[in-house]
Amino acid sequence: MLRNGLEPWHLLIVGIVVIVLFGSKKLPDTARSLGRSMRILKSEAKALKEEGAAEPASGEPDLRDPAPSAEPVSPSEPAASDGRAR
Repeated sequence: MLRNGLEPWHLLIVGIVVIVLFGSKKLPDTARSLGRSMRILKSEAKALKEEGAAEPASGEPDLRDPAPSAEPVSPSEPAASDGRAR
């Protein structure tokens, strides 16, 4: 039944159905917008690929440069309760 998959006459029937459904006036606009979308998708995928190669993965912690530790507060200096420095 489907020994060769799609044959040329299958594609011809699909093309005729598309022309009948969408009309000949909308097909160039549709093809143009599809081309723009594919171009944008390609450029974004390329940018992500270049960005991924340049930087390490953001989900993994960077063990080479640990986060700076907080400065300890000396017990001799009480913290200001009203937010003003003394």
